[in-house]
Amino acid sequence: MSRQPMTAAGADKLRAELKDLKSVQRPKVIEAIATAREHGDLKENAEYHAAREQQSFIEGRIKEIEAALSNSEIIDVQAVGKNAGGKVVFGATVELYDIENDKEVTYQIVGEQEADIKQNLISITSPIARALIGKIEGDEVTVQAPGGDRDYEIVSVKYI
Repeated sequence: MSRQPMTAAGADKLRAELKDLKSVQRPKVIEAIATAREHGDLKENAEYHAAREQQSFIEGRIKEIEAALSNSEIIDVQAVGKNAGGKVVFGATVELYDIENDKEVTYQIVGEQEADIKQNLISITSPIARALIGKIEGDEVTVQAPGGDRDYEIVSVKYI
């Protein structure tokens, strides 16, 4: 299995979530299960079943985060940026001008586990990221997106 790239910030965020799940969420759900058991018959105890379902979700998420962290290669974006020569590489924050819509948008290229479009964090495997990798400030890029081709101009490339 190949190691997946992940930014140091993304790894820190996952570690914080893991710590919360293990030290706060897991003990809470165990307590909720114990409380629900005290109510008697488990077959018709909705609180018990809900707590068990929550416990299952928490344990699954813990395993998912542990696997992601153990299979990832943590990359220091600022160190990579020093050697990138202004090119768009993993971890770069890229400001783009959307030619068709006449607006600017900023994305950071991150690993799959930390991608979140609401925070403008796009996966290295996304169509936009694949089109941007290796390009420099001032280049025009055509992204083949599911909704059709989109043209962007790279306004700036930062490694933060």
